[in-house]
Amino acid sequence: MRVLSVNVGTARPVQIGGRTVMTAIAKQPQSGPVAIGPMGLAGDEQADPTVHGGLSKAVYAYPSEHLAFWRTVRAQARVAGWDAEVPPGLVGENLTLQGLTERQLWIGDRLHLPARDGQRAVLVVSEPRQPCFKFNAAMGFAQAAKMMAQSGFCGSYLAVLQPGWVQAGDVIELEPGPRELALPELFRAKMHRNKVD
Repeated sequence: MRVLSVNVGTARPVQIGGRTVMTAIAKQPQSGPVAIGPMGLAGDEQADPTVHGGLSKAVYAYPSEHLAFWRTVRAQARVAGWDAEVPPGLVGENLTLQGLTERQLWIGDRLHLPARDGQRAVLVVSEPRQPCFKFNAAMGFAQAAKMMAQSGFCGSYLAVLQPGWVQAGDVIELEPGPRELALPELFRAKMHRNKVD
């Protein structure tokens, strides 16, 4: 289990559905270590803190294993070519991960990152991501949020238990939490309640 890419973005105005909205969903890969504080990665912003960011959703992690799925559906929607890779950060993720999918995660699980400068970041799985209209715009087609809901490929929000650093290539150690509520189970419950269309 490791970090493939560390991505941050700033809030900016974009046109979605004929109106101007602020979004920071477009994240860009960073080179070198990036500091992680209680509110997330250094240099990263959230446009709407009522739904993204804050202490319980400081960092958003997404499995690289799902990127082939998004490449295919974006090609089917004719918004990208069949050979067009999904770049790190397009899903809005801060951490693009390898070897750690939603099926392996439970609320309260801890992700330990390597120590740097005497600090070892520890992140805690807090909740699944719920897709919105901004996700549709980022992916380039109107059914993207619905496809995330149907596939269960939601990624996970992480709270910061211990600040530290993260860098592409870092190995992640998974420490199981109480294992009472699985991430996919909570995602299905939230999607059923919210009925994503």
